[in-house]
Amino acid sequence: MTKLVFFRSDGIFYGFEEQGHTGYGQEGDDILCAALSAMTMLIINTVEVAYASHIDYNIDESTTKITVKSKSALPEFEEDDYKRYAVSGIFMAYYKQIEDMIEEYYDFLDVSVQDKPYES
Repeated sequence: MTKLVFFRSDGIFYGFEEQGHTGYGQEGDDILCAALSAMTMLIINTVEVAYASHIDYNIDESTTKITVKSKSALPEFEEDDYKRYAVSGIFMAYYKQIEDMIEEYYDFLDVSVQDKPYES
């Protein structure tokens, strides 16, 4: 099972953490795990390249733990409203996508939201 924890501060999504293999298929052929990886990399590249915003991420393959956070989603770190809404919006969109996916893959995904201030 893959556990996903989304980080939110004052109602604004600014990151997430994923850990574990879904177990939907054999390691290396798990299409659900591949989908999560692809969406995660899309978010990292979109925030960093398309939105020209700073993003902190760590991918630990030995523990299968991925942490992705961006200060640019939060008003205390980013003055540009458009950039802030774009960055927080992509994190919220990922959360909504996982909510949709969990209806079909509830045995393989566990999702939660933590309300907490940004920590480096």
